[in-house]
Amino acid sequence: MDHENTSRQLASHAYRLPVEDQEFLLRDELRGVRFALEYSKAELLLRDWGIRSTVIVFGSARVPSPEQAEALRNNARNGGDKQDAERRLTLAPYYEEARKFGRIVSLQGGALNPKSGIRDNVIATGGGPGIMEAANRGASEVGAPTIGYNISLPHEQYPNPYTTPDLTFRFHYFAMRKMHLAMRSNALAVFPGGFGTLDELFEVLTLRQTGKSSAKPVVLVGKDYWNGLVNFKWMVDHAMIDQDDLKLFAICDSAEEAWAALLDRGLTLPD
Repeated sequence: MDHENTSRQLASHAYRLPVEDQEFLLRDELRGVRFALEYSKAELLLRDWGIRSTVIVFGSARVPSPEQAEALRNNARNGGDKQDAERRLTLAPYYEEARKFGRIVSLQGGALNPKSGIRDNVIATGGGPGIMEAANRGASEVGAPTIGYNISLPHEQYPNPYTTPDLTFRFHYFAMRKMHLAMRSNALAVFPGGFGTLDELFEVLTLRQTGKSSAKPVVLVGKDYWNGLVNFKWMVDHAMIDQDDLKLFAICDSAEEAWAALLDRGLTLPD
């Protein structure tokens, strides 16, 4: 066969294997396939690592690390935005509590001691900076694997440097990312945060309230913040939730208290 006159055919999109044709894969009609790929990639890699369960940590990306806090102080002293620096500096202690929490869970929850190749209660976050970085950092500092479920955003989010490289995922679809955050979770710890944190918290509480999720324990860390932000009793008084719905979560102040609350509420540990 004469191949010399087939250059146009060989160069066409139609001739490419579907898996090699990004233009084809990005068509609207292939959205379902892309959903399946986002599910399958993370699922299979987590299985390869033997990760059976996780402890999810949510919280703001704006909470400064100790290194960032020092830079904020210096900037304020040098005539920077003092008001913004002071507000963010008040958040800095939450970083250290999330970091401690990542250490405690990793040391005591089973992530460091796989049984027959299976790991439980591995710290998992949204993979970004702030509270997410702190929890991943705490886990990494004690040598445990730790997961980052990153999301593609218009203003690009970069993974923090403490997630295990083989467990650093990126999603296009929020729905698939949320599914992966929820489906392996044994427990949820929520530190102060904004819209994204509240979205994730109330989605988990709704799944618990409606019985669509197993009875996994939830703890909110930072009493002043959460009691000031959400008047849960007001919701009960106005019959928007039941009194028993307040038992879906605990509110505490420290990493140690958060871990104890999760254990008291039934967090399962490997045998």
